[in-house]
Amino acid sequence: MGGDASKNHKRPTEDQEDEPFLSGWRGFFSSVGLSLPASVCRLAPSALRLSHRRMLQGKAPEIPEHVLRLAGVGPDKLRAEWSLPGFISLFLPEFPHRTVPGQEHFQVMSYIAKGSFGPILKVKDKAKQKTYAVKVIPKSEILRLGVLEQSKEEVIVQRQVHHPFVHELQDCWQTQRHLYIMCDYCSTGDLYTYWQMNGQFSEDIVRVFAAELGCALGFLHDVGVIHRDVKMENILLTDYGHLRLADFGLSRRLERGGRAFTICGTIQYMAPEVLSGGPYNHAADWWSLGILIFSLVTGKFPVPPEPDHCSMLKKVRHFPYEMPLSFSPPLALLISELLCKTPLRRLRTLDRFKRQAFFRGMSFDVFLMQREPVEVILKLRERPDRAAKARRGLTLSLQPLKGFDYDCLLSPSDTPDTPDIQDNSTQTHTTLALSGPALQLLPAQETTASQEVFV
Repeated sequence: MGGDASKNHKRPTEDQEDEPFLSGWRGFFSSVGLSLPASVCRLAPSALRLSHRRMLQGKAPEIPEHVLRLAGVGPDKLRAEWSLPGFISLFLPEFPHRTVPGQEHFQVMSYIAKGSFGPILKVKDKAKQKTYAVKVIPKSEILRLGVLEQSKEEVIVQRQVHHPFVHELQDCWQTQRHLYIMCDYCSTGDLYTYWQMNGQFSEDIVRVFAAELGCALGFLHDVGVIHRDVKMENILLTDYGHLRLADFGLSRRLERGGRAFTICGTIQYMAPEVLSGGPYNHAADWWSLGILIFSLVTGKFPVPPEPDHCSMLKKVRHFPYEMPLSFSPPLALLISELLCKTPLRRLRTLDRFKRQAFFRGMSFDVFLMQREPVEVILKLRERPDRAAKARRGLTLSLQPLKGFDYDCLLSPSDTPDTPDIQDNSTQTHTTLALSGPALQLLPAQETTASQEVFV
C-alpha cells in the first residue's frame, strides 16, 4: 500500500508552485479595485521565477508599508510581482502606455519648478517647434501617498474642459516608472508673481481678471467640475496678460446638487464650509474668487493664513469681512456677495456674477475679452527683477534635475543652464507645517487628495 500511495502522490506542477505568486499579484490588484489582466495570468511560470530571482539579487525597492499591507503579501513576494507588466494597468486607461519620446522628439529646455511629486520641465517638441510644460511624476510617489485615483481624476477632468480661460491638457502617458502630464507652456508666469511685483492692482485691471476667472469657473461648474484650489499661483498668464486657470490636481467631478467633504485647498482661500469638513459644493470656488479679488485690490489677504484648518476656521467664522472705504460701491458689493458665509446665499452662478454693477458696460464675450492686452502685465514682465520674484527668493539648484531618473528623457547634452521659474513645493506664504502650499485632510469616504501637501 505504501508503494501504491507513493505512485498516486502527485508531484506539484510548476503552475502549482507559482500559484502563490499569481495569488498575491491578484490580491494586490483586487485590493485597489482592479482585476488582474488575462495576459498577466497567462505569464509563463518560468518567467515568474526568473523575475523573482532577479529582483532578489538586486537592491530591494522601497515599498511603502501601506502598499504591502494592501497587497497582503510579504516583501520578497511583492518584489517579484512589482516588475510584472500588469503593474502598468494600475494607471490605465487614463495614462496610455508608451515609450518615452526621447531626444529625437523632445528637447528639455529648462527646469521650471519642483512639483510635489517630481520636476516640472520646459520641453520643446522638435517636430512641432512648440514648447510645453511637462510634469514628471514617479509612480512610487503616487502609491506612497495613496493618490492613485486623484492622479487619474486630474487628467479625466482636464480632458473634458476646453475653454479660452482654462489651461488645457495637451497629452499624458506613462512608462514603466513614471507618469507624464504635458500642458501648454505659459512663459509669462503666474499671477502671484505679478501681484508681488506690483503690490496691488487698480479696480480696472482687477475687473478684467475677475471677469475672465468668473467665466472659467462658470464653465467648469456647468460641465460638472469643481476646482477646489482657486488661487493666484494657479492662474497662469498668456503673452498678452490674460488668464488661464491651471492645476487641476484637487479638482473633481461634481454635478449640480452634489456634495463633497474633503478638506482640501490652500488655507487662506478655503471657504468656511470646506474648513469645517463639508458638505460643500461649487459655491466654495466662488468664495475663493472673492478672496482673490480682495487680495488683488488691497495687496493683502483679508484673513492671514493660520497653521491649521481649525484655527483658520475660527478666524473665518468671526471675521466681519468689512470692505475698505477705498473700494468703490460696486466692488464692495461684489466682494460682499462672494464672501457670504452662508453658501446658499452666496453669489455662486455666472449669470448672477455678470449682472453685478462692477461689470457694467463690460462684454463677457470670451474672444472680445482677449482682444486687448493687459498692459500692466506686459510692463511688469520686462522688469529686470521678474525672474527673482518668480523664484520667490529661492536659490534653485539643478541637482534635482540631474539626479532625477525619468526614463532618459533628458540626455547629457540637453542639461539646462538655469532654472526657469520657482520651487512650488516650498512657498512660505502658504506653508503649513513646513510642508507646502496646500492643505489636505482625507476622510475615509473620499479618495481624492491634494497634489501638494498631506496633513
